[in-house]
Amino acid sequence: MASSEEEVTLLGVVGSPFLHRVQIALTLKRVEYKYVEDDLNNKSDLLLKYNPVYKMIPVLVHNEKPISESLVILEYIDETWKHNPILPSDPYQRALARFWAKFIDDKCVAPAWKSAFMADEKAREKATEELFEALNFLENELKEKFFGGEEINFVDIAAVFIPIIQEVAEMQLFTSEKFPKLFKWSQDFYNHPVVKENMPPKDQLFAYFKARAQSLAANKK
Repeated sequence: MASSEEEVTLLGVVGSPFLHRVQIALTLKRVEYKYVEDDLNNKSDLLLKYNPVYKMIPVLVHNEKPISESLVILEYIDETWKHNPILPSDPYQRALARFWAKFIDDKCVAPAWKSAFMADEKAREKATEELFEALNFLENELKEKFFGGEEINFVDIAAVFIPIIQEVAEMQLFTSEKFPKLFKWSQDFYNHPVVKENMPPKDQLFAYFKARAQSLAANKK
């Protein structure tokens, strides 16, 4: 656990899957932290101070040292607090975990978002095709209950975006018929005690995604 001499602050917006990645990792590590809610439509001076490059959440501030980008934060958490590791100890398995986490960000996040929230039907269909192609790779990669085996690890935490989108949009991004292993994984993952502890109510998730979709639409005008 974080000692009393350590100061750990997390800046975020409730409903953001990227925030909840970090919260899950901190909870798994039993690291106590102060949570500070931000507003992406009226970004705080604190956010601009600690993440002047991207000006986005989440930002982890450990003893006044800021770290941004959720996957980078996950690695920092794992290297700083050694107990309950979320990355494998074997170098090759660690590299694979990093690969699949990046794959999720590069190949799953944007298509999942577009397939759920884009108004244009053709663009939505194209995004769904891209998503299914990516999910097929993950289906084949999933060998056990979780990507981490019997317990969730780095890849599972990175993949939190997928069941969240399915929950919010009430979509069948993956069905038990099309992706049986991912379907079971999504249920087991979402019902994991640590994940459940860090998931806000559905209405808060929906409010976040609705606000982000409106913001993106406004920026395109």
